[in-house]
Order: sequence, then structure tokens, then C-alpha cells
Amino acid sequence: MKSLSLDFHFHSPIQKVWFALTDSATLSKWMFFKENDFQPVVGHKFTLRMEPAAGWNGVVEGEVLIVEEPYRLSYTWTSLGEENTVTWTLREDENGGTHVHLEQTGISSEQAFHGATYGWQGMAQQLERVLSEV
Repeated sequence: MKSLSLDFHFHSPIQKVWFALTDSATLSKWMFFKENDFQPVVGHKFTLRMEPAAGWNGVVEGEVLIVEEPYRLSYTWTSLGEENTVTWTLREDENGGTHVHLEQTGISSEQAFHGATYGWQGMAQQLERVLSEV
């Protein structure tokens, strides 16, 4: 199994970043998934939906595992029969910005690892844009 580990820095305060990671309407603005029923409640089962692509129905199922506002959020990420765990760890810096560490564990293939890396990096760029607009 492989683990993906990415670090991002946003010039926005931690509460604003936390809101963007946990608010369903805001998620749809920066995630590639335009439909979701996410709620930051431990045990909540949610679905993320996007347009289907070749060989994929565009659906991710998940369950919220950890909510420690505004520092840590973790949930399962299940698609194409593969279940991973996604964990976001936020830390405010001395200038009022936010360091975000993303870890996705349980990735079973090189292709899934590269797809997740590409996807999260693209979504982080969208998140940065959304944070600057709010």
C-alpha cells in the first residue's frame, strides 16, 4: 500500500480554510466534485459526484472519521473498489496564514497514487482561488 503526503500553504486564516474544507457548498467550488452531501460530523456518510470519465462512474463514497475543528479532519475515500483514508491537518502560521498537510493512505496501485497526486494538486489550486474570493 502507498501513502500520499502533500503540503500546502494558504494566506488565509485557519478558520477560513477549515470552512472551505468542511462546508458542502464551498467544497463544490474547489473540488472537482460538483455535487456532495458532506457534513463535518463523525460517522456521517457522504457521496461526492462528478461527471463520469472513461472507466469510472465519477462517484466517491466516504464516512467522516475525525473532526477536530479547526485542526484535523479525516474521512474514508472509496471509489472503484478501493478504500483510502484522507486526513487534513491544519496549522496556523505566525503571519496568520495556514499550513495544510494532506495525507491519503491505503492507495493500492501506482496509477491510483499518481491520479490522487494530480487530483489533489489541481484541487488545491482551485481551493487557493476560492479562498482569495471569499
